[in-house]
Amino acid sequence: MATRRMTVSQALIEFLANQWTVDAGTRVRTIAGTFGIFGHGNVAGVGQALKQFSVDAPEMMPYYQARNEQAMVHESVAYARMNRRLSTFACAASVGPGASNMLTGAALATINRLPVLLLPSDTFANRAPDPVLQQLEAFHDGSISVNDAFKPLSKYFDRVQRPEQLFSACLNAMRVLTDPVETGAVTIALPEDVQAEILDVPEEFLAPREWHIRRPRPEARDIAAAARAIRTASNPMIIAGGGVIYSNAHDSLKAFVEKTGIPIGVAQAGMGSLPWDHPQNLGAVGATGTSAANRAAAKADVIIGIGTRYSDFTTASRTAFQNPAVKFVNINVAAFDAYKHGSAIPIVADAHAALLELIDAVGDFRVNDHYRSEYTGNKAHWEALVDESFVDKKLAEPSQAEIIGAVQQTSDPRDVVICAAGSLPGDLHKLWRVRDSLGYHVEYGYSCMGYEIAGGLGVARADKSRDAIVMVGDGSYLMMHTEMVSAVAEGIKFIIVLIQNHGYASIGHLSEDLGSQRFGTLYRFRNDEANNFETGDKLPVDLAANAESLGVNVIRVEPTTNAILDLKNALKEAKASKTATLIHIHSNPLLYAPDGEGWWDVPVAAVSTLDSTIRARESYEKALANQKPLLGKGAVERA
Repeated sequence: MATRRMTVSQALIEFLANQWTVDAGTRVRTIAGTFGIFGHGNVAGVGQALKQFSVDAPEMMPYYQARNEQAMVHESVAYARMNRRLSTFACAASVGPGASNMLTGAALATINRLPVLLLPSDTFANRAPDPVLQQLEAFHDGSISVNDAFKPLSKYFDRVQRPEQLFSACLNAMRVLTDPVETGAVTIALPEDVQAEILDVPEEFLAPREWHIRRPRPEARDIAAAARAIRTASNPMIIAGGGVIYSNAHDSLKAFVEKTGIPIGVAQAGMGSLPWDHPQNLGAVGATGTSAANRAAAKADVIIGIGTRYSDFTTASRTAFQNPAVKFVNINVAAFDAYKHGSAIPIVADAHAALLELIDAVGDFRVNDHYRSEYTGNKAHWEALVDESFVDKKLAEPSQAEIIGAVQQTSDPRDVVICAAGSLPGDLHKLWRVRDSLGYHVEYGYSCMGYEIAGGLGVARADKSRDAIVMVGDGSYLMMHTEMVSAVAEGIKFIIVLIQNHGYASIGHLSEDLGSQRFGTLYRFRNDEANNFETGDKLPVDLAANAESLGVNVIRVEPTTNAILDLKNALKEAKASKTATLIHIHSNPLLYAPDGEGWWDVPVAAVSTLDSTIRARESYEKALANQKPLLGKGAVERA
């Protein structure tokens, strides 16, 4: 067998450059490029390999800089989501803090089931300079390093202690990255000495290799059971999740709902399953849902979950589905989710494949006119509330809903809105009118503060034909904004709408609802005597100046009665620009979006000396009465 003498890192990079993901007629590079921040742990290993290929074969493995290890993972995940999980990046970090900085990104990727390859450097395998700089010394176990923290956060973990272990580690990594069920963070820890060691590499290992995405078809008996349940239903409803997006099942979902008249509610990850104005799309469902979708969910006797993992926000903490006879048909490529919450009819299959068979199996079933009239009226009522919330009230500090409306009305149909944490994801979920299947990008599996700007850069990198519009509050901006420098360095255009509300608006509202009076959620000068930050003046922080200092074009929307009009004009200017632009606008965090009639279970103190907490506990106990141990009735007999 022909071989080549290379270092472990050189072999790794060339291997990654030759991996391809294939899905139907699409063939793309599995690893589109490599991010790297270099230190003593990887500068002579992965860093040297990337440099060598940049000279000898520049097109082989594109290299990109990042300013923070966590951010480069976020950017990779955002890129993967925009590519429906077919392509992602590798992220190389040095030993110690560089590696552990990626832990949050690893958790986010795995929770959202989005592929990313992590290459954290590890301490010397030969232990010659033991303990090396930045090494964790565990008194009870000499084999432990900080990289062991990746194990519970990764869908696959390996540590290449000897050069020849690279072959199996790489092949297993690719298997998991391209698996619709198992995908998430994949970690290959690379001891810094092993990275630079020599290896005889078989040519076969370095040859182009294709990884075909599996799209399993459903069992015929499961489809038959689901069809029987649907045909006997009076008020069926669909919950569309991220599986619809990743399976590219939009056309089959549209055909199914138009044939049957069954309405859909949409989870955060499923936004874009159907355009917002489709007659059967009732919008967001659950804790941050619309009143239209939540009213349908409360009465539904059959729920058809498609590609959803039923998080507590989607189920409104198991209070959304109140029909005592409700049954669940759960279509999911992962058995873990298909069987979740005591599903009556779990269907382990690809969303698109299952819908195609279900269309035929339900025959001529169609919902009755009364049900159609009811949900149509509820949809019209909700859309009227949204229209009203978008109206410019001529406030110097407009509501978040008005700001969302201005961004919505100024954006193009294919533009992508990006968000992750705070009150914005909840308001976007129920207010944003999605017009494109990839037009809504809200990371809400981990809801990670700081994801937004790195994620927006990943979206912009994935598709330059769209405008990526990041919406972020000041609290999340302060967590991680440094990737704006990467956008400046590479000339990548994206738009950031930075909403200044002087604190944590989301938790402030929640704190108030739970009787804690917004404690610790405001950005104010500290009052030592009162032991709080609530009573001092606002901080004189100028985040627009901060963005300007990083080289980004900045447009300030001054707090006047023309703020919304000025915001729209600023967005038009930003869209016409060829560079990254940040728009800074003030808002009033006490002006809320319309209530969608959802609930979220956050425990309230059982006893308290605060009247506000006592009242909140009374409300909490009333809401708990609607919570169910399981979502619906149990398994049904299959023919």
